[in-house]
Amino acid sequence: MADRERRRVLAEFLRSRRERVPPADAGLPAGPRRRTPGLRREEVAVLSGVSVTWYTWLEQARDISVSRQVLHSLARALRLSPAETRHLFALAGQPLPEHSGDHPGGPELQRLVDALDPHPAYLLAPNWDLLAWNRAEAGLIGDPAHWDASERNLMRLVFTRPRIRTLLADWDGQARALLEQYRASADRHPDDPEFRRLTGELCARSEEFKTWWATHDVADFRPARREFDHPSLGRLTFDYVKLAAVDAPGVTLVSCLPADPATAARLPELAALSPADDPRPAGGAAAPGT
Repeated sequence: MADRERRRVLAEFLRSRRERVPPADAGLPAGPRRRTPGLRREEVAVLSGVSVTWYTWLEQARDISVSRQVLHSLARALRLSPAETRHLFALAGQPLPEHSGDHPGGPELQRLVDALDPHPAYLLAPNWDLLAWNRAEAGLIGDPAHWDASERNLMRLVFTRPRIRTLLADWDGQARALLEQYRASADRHPDDPEFRRLTGELCARSEEFKTWWATHDVADFRPARREFDHPSLGRLTFDYVKLAAVDAPGVTLVSCLPADPATAARLPELAALSPADDPRPAGGAAAPGT
């Protein structure tokens, strides 16, 4: 959609939502002389913390910039649903807001992950947190349920847990490839405090992360083959596939498909394992480069 057309559709969308909000729902008196249903422009401006002139220009489809913070304020003032909020962000040319809640996507996605057993699978949040995993994934990497919640993040897992360094047959190559994908995600969310906090922490905890981060290399996800030297089952080789969850924006499902007959034959054993974990306390910091 061309910028001019996008601004026109954004303006029409804002007007339509504004006219649907009863003043009483916004804590305002209805008043005797309302020429239009819903809220007035000046009321939306006050509720959103912006100037009346700026909001008027927005509804006039003028070429002005709109920050994510203001979009969130407009969404609250106009009482937008999650779907309407995502639509607002898309029309404003901003990355979609991330899903809030303890388990984006609800129990259905967890059931899907569980149903993929004995194939390892997990759900990944926009900030690379592990949201869900099945028994086979726990048998492969260790059970995240045994870790502190703050440690259940794929980047922390790869760059700070000694178990993963020995588990991945090509740790350097795989870790750097993941960092380049993470860098692309982080650069698309420059104002997100979670990304800033995680990046700063990993630069402090891992010399490799700090060095590779400074290169500014980025990459998109591509189906990848990863080899693991499992302490109980030996060499396992998987092809990784990632799918987007339509009903949970930003959440992805990662599934591991056996790349050879030997790995396929060991899948039932993998799902049946009682996962061991490295002895380092979940909240502790790894030494640089470990």
